[in-house]
Amino acid sequence: MNVLQIVPELHVGGVERGTVDLARCLVQAGHKAVVVSNGGDLVRELEAAGAVHYQLPVHKKSLVNIIRMAGELAAIIRKEEIDIVHARSRAPAWSAYFACRRTKRVFITTCHGYYKKHPFSFVMGWGKRVIVLSNVIARHMIEDFGVPYERIRLIPRSVDLSRFKYTAPDKKPGKVFDVGIIGRLTPLKGHPDFIKAMARVYRQNPSIKLWIVGDAPSSKDAYKEQLRLLVRRMGLEPVTQFLGNQKDIPGVLSHLDLLVMATTTQEAFGRVIIEAQACGVPVVATAVGGVIDIIENDRTGIIVPPQDPGAMAEAIMRVMKDKDLALSIAENAYARVKERYSLQIMAEKTLAVYAEALKNFKVLVIKMSSLGDIILSTAGLRAIREKFKENHSLSFLVGEEFKEVLLRNPRIDELMVCDFKGRDAGFFGFLKLAKAVRKKNFDTVIDLQNNRRSHLLAWLSLALDRYGYDNKKFSFLLNHRVKDEGGPLGPVQHQFRVLKQLGIELVEPALEMFPQVQDQKTVDEFLQSQWMGPQKLVGINIGASRRWQTKVWPLRNLARLCDELTHRDIRIVVTGTAGDAGQAQALIQRAGNAKIINACGRFTVNQLACLIRRCGVYVSADSAPLHIAASMDTPLVALFGPTDPRRHLPPARRCVVLQKKLACVPCYKSKCPRPQCMESITAEEVLEAIEKLLT
Repeated sequence: MNVLQIVPELHVGGVERGTVDLARCLVQAGHKAVVVSNGGDLVRELEAAGAVHYQLPVHKKSLVNIIRMAGELAAIIRKEEIDIVHARSRAPAWSAYFACRRTKRVFITTCHGYYKKHPFSFVMGWGKRVIVLSNVIARHMIEDFGVPYERIRLIPRSVDLSRFKYTAPDKKPGKVFDVGIIGRLTPLKGHPDFIKAMARVYRQNPSIKLWIVGDAPSSKDAYKEQLRLLVRRMGLEPVTQFLGNQKDIPGVLSHLDLLVMATTTQEAFGRVIIEAQACGVPVVATAVGGVIDIIENDRTGIIVPPQDPGAMAEAIMRVMKDKDLALSIAENAYARVKERYSLQIMAEKTLAVYAEALKNFKVLVIKMSSLGDIILSTAGLRAIREKFKENHSLSFLVGEEFKEVLLRNPRIDELMVCDFKGRDAGFFGFLKLAKAVRKKNFDTVIDLQNNRRSHLLAWLSLALDRYGYDNKKFSFLLNHRVKDEGGPLGPVQHQFRVLKQLGIELVEPALEMFPQVQDQKTVDEFLQSQWMGPQKLVGINIGASRRWQTKVWPLRNLARLCDELTHRDIRIVVTGTAGDAGQAQALIQRAGNAKIINACGRFTVNQLACLIRRCGVYVSADSAPLHIAASMDTPLVALFGPTDPRRHLPPARRCVVLQKKLACVPCYKSKCPRPQCMESITAEEVLEAIEKLLT
């Protein structure tokens, strides 16, 4: 595995130290570790560990620099054959994100801070996996940045126990009680509260010494002077040392009797806490952010309210006076550090996230309508599932009114439902749907709908690979397109032309539906109520879609067929929508003595499938029930008029196609003053086909 970490700089700090530690672990585990930063004091240590370092000004936040760095990063990614790009800060994360888009590499982020809800910060939630250091940060990223829970991975910061040596508090010599605070000199770290608390402690016990470790950037020199002034005002100058930045933090901690963390705002984690605990130094810390994940109050440390110098002073004096408490806290904390926060544990968890991200491949199939076309997609769905087996998740986006077809399909891991007549209607509804799809972080989108809406949705998903037809319906938004060229193709073969781009070949074209036992029971009870005996049963679909009235077989022909079937002691069940019920009643009246069962509008799609499966033969024009019958392996008589069976006939083992060879066929007209193509199909021809299939 080749991993590239990217941080702004490699000077002393928790993020930087974590980057170097992880790089060392990667190399020791036999992986390639590459780090990109603007350089710093830790570069030499990084390279000594066997990692590769590239110095680039990735710390700059300008748009021009981000775009320029994205190009340079992409070149590094290709050169080093990087598999994972791990961004640990916002500015370089933007360049890394675009570089990953360009090179199709896995992008992972670690959230080291409690970011303000600002557009610049959102990139930290765009990783395929988003690593957080504490539960507080996890909730923050989910609630404020909309990161799905399933993409969050909790990996606390770690401490290298080979560098931080444990010494019990009762083994430390000296009469002076050394109290330290370690962190950047910034108002967020609460140094004024610490100084005020220590002034109270000093008045009661002058045998103390204050260690203020850390520095302020040159732009914050005024704040550092304010802290020095506060120390003088509080009378602490004789016992206080401003030590600036220190490379040897283990050495500093080895001299401390107590560490205080006085942060006033949400803290992502608090690495210095576990470093102190690894050295046997008790900790008093404010109850902010991830601190509450690390410290169990009075057991592994003492927690005080933020911005409360009085409570902080009281806690410090408790540790000073109660040696048994100090020892108990140190021992419990050290045991917990070894159990949860060792460098080895962090590295193992991070490597597991990398491996998961590389293996977990998310595919979205888009087929929103219509009913027959969705049933046709089940052959492709089966082949896609076969292609993407273990550690690959397969989602399907379908329209609300057609979801029942796929609800129990075992090939699908997640069924996503859209409703363009309801919640997803209009421009803003569509954008909301696109946002929901984008949050799923799909790697590949297979667009079997192939219209403007679906192509736009595929593009807005931000999937790296988007497949479909080059049909001039916003198809330029797809980056893998195939032209619809050549002669007529069957509907399943037509879909597989798209799938062939993924190396998926058509092996088995059979369609699938998955009705339940209860669906069959409902149908059986209905047929019993219609006095259905042991006779053969023939199903006839009476209508077609409202748009395609030219596909409907004339009522007089239907009535003639029903009479002939009745004379042969064959029962007839007529299917259709609720809107076809009137036509069915007219047929019953016209057919005279024919024993017709009217099932129009009575069943769900899956129940209709069970009814059609019960039929010995099913007769239908080019419409959705024809596809249902094919999926149930029911013998078919397919009546074609204005459409071409070479393009629309579903795959069926036993099927007779009836279509008249007229000059105007196929015309693909939904309206016609006299559709001779359907009128010319006689009842005798259909009857002959039925008898052939029943034998």
